[in-house]
Amino acid sequence: MNNLVIMKNQQAVTSSLQVAEVFEKNHRDVLKSVDELRDGVAQNFADPTDGGVQNRTDLFYEDVYTHPQNKQQYRVIYMNRDGFTLLAMGFTGKKALSFKLKYIEAFNQMESEVKNQNKLPLTPQEKLALLMQNVVEANGRVEEIDTRVSDLENNAPLSPSVYSYLSRRINQRVSEVGKGFGKLTPKQRGALYVDINQGIKAITGVGTRSQLREKHYDQVMEFINDWEPSTATKTIVRQQELELD
Repeated sequence: MNNLVIMKNQQAVTSSLQVAEVFEKNHRDVLKSVDELRDGVAQNFADPTDGGVQNRTDLFYEDVYTHPQNKQQYRVIYMNRDGFTLLAMGFTGKKALSFKLKYIEAFNQMESEVKNQNKLPLTPQEKLALLMQNVVEANGRVEEIDTRVSDLENNAPLSPSVYSYLSRRINQRVSEVGKGFGKLTPKQRGALYVDINQGIKAITGVGTRSQLREKHYDQVMEFINDWEPSTATKTIVRQQELELD
């Protein structure tokens, strides 16, 4: 039921192909029905093969389309709302009535959009209102773009070089703090790394350090520079030192 009505030559129309699909008819039968109307509406039936050019008063306009499978060209007839109404008069039944109503609604909506697009402001007040509307819409689009750019910047992952620098700074800070405990064993150093990494995850809300984003950088760097292990971690490190003694 998509595209019941389309724009062609600045006019709301539908095609015999679409009518055939929606009303579940053979396309050749729809073409035959239109051909049977030709004699009565010959003056409003444009045929490009006869040099005809579609006018707004034409009920029907004959053209060709290329079949997507065999690439052959076949007849197709476009019709405006009046042409469709004339053709659909012969379609009966509740289902057909429902489709007719949908078509009429689609024609009305398309024609309303065209009228709104083509309507020009006449008075100074209308021109000012249109100008203000355009300014508001433009500002809205700019704000939307700014928001998207900001989101992209904030949610961008850390570059490999920045991530590498953070890792080196963590190593440095652990070494700086570790000097207060003397020579550290791998187990003691591991306890300090667990503590600092847990702190980073706690203040940023990430699950792993690899999930850090650009927006976290300043906060994480400040935390690393100020980091001191928790009392529990200090106790664990000292206990391990005593065990070695």
